[in-house]
Amino acid sequence: MNSNDKHAFAQVLQVVYDLYGKDLSEAVMAFWWAALTPYDFAAVRDALNRHAANPDNGQFIPKPADVVKLIGGGTMDAAMVAWSVVDKAVRSVGPYQSVVFDDPITMAVLSDMGGWIGLGKCTDEEWPFKAREFENRYRGYRVRGSVSNVPEKLIGIVDAENGPAGIEDSAPIRIGQKQSPARIESKRA
Repeated sequence: MNSNDKHAFAQVLQVVYDLYGKDLSEAVMAFWWAALTPYDFAAVRDALNRHAANPDNGQFIPKPADVVKLIGGGTMDAAMVAWSVVDKAVRSVGPYQSVVFDDPITMAVLSDMGGWIGLGKCTDEEWPFKAREFENRYRGYRVRGSVSNVPEKLIGIVDAENGPAGIEDSAPIRIGQKQSPARIESKRA
C-alpha cells in the first residue's frame, strides 16, 4: 500500500472494527498500517473480507498476522510451495547447470544446505529428509523477515569444473515461482 491508499484502508479497517463492536484508536490504526504497508490494498481488503466470512475464526476480530496469512499463506504453506519448485528444478534441470531461483529465501536456504550440486546428488532415501530440512530452514527465514546471505547463483557441476580451468561460467538457468508478498530484504553476498 502507499500513502494514496491510507484513507481507504482506514475506512475499511473502521468498518471491520465496527463489525466486531470494537473501538479503533489512532495508535492501533498506525500499527495496522505499519504491519500491512508492504501489501497491496486490494489484497488486504480481500483478506479482511475473507476473515470476516471464515466460519472457523471469523467471529474474532482479525489481527495483522491473520491478514498476512490470508494474503500469502503461513510459513509452512510458503515452504512447501518453495520446496515443490526446488524439487521440480532438481528433476528437470539437474545438478549440472547453475541455477538462479527468483525467491531469495530459496537461494539462501539451498546455499546453507550445501548448494545445488550437493542437493542434486542426494539419494531417494535422503530426499524426504532434505525436504524437511529445506522447509524448516525456509520457515525460519520467513519468520525472521530478512535474508542477507543470498548467492548470485547456485553453482552447477559444469561451472564448478570449468571455473578452475579458466573457462567462463555459463548463464544460469532461471527458475521462478509467483512471488509471495512477503517482506524480504535481500542483500546479495
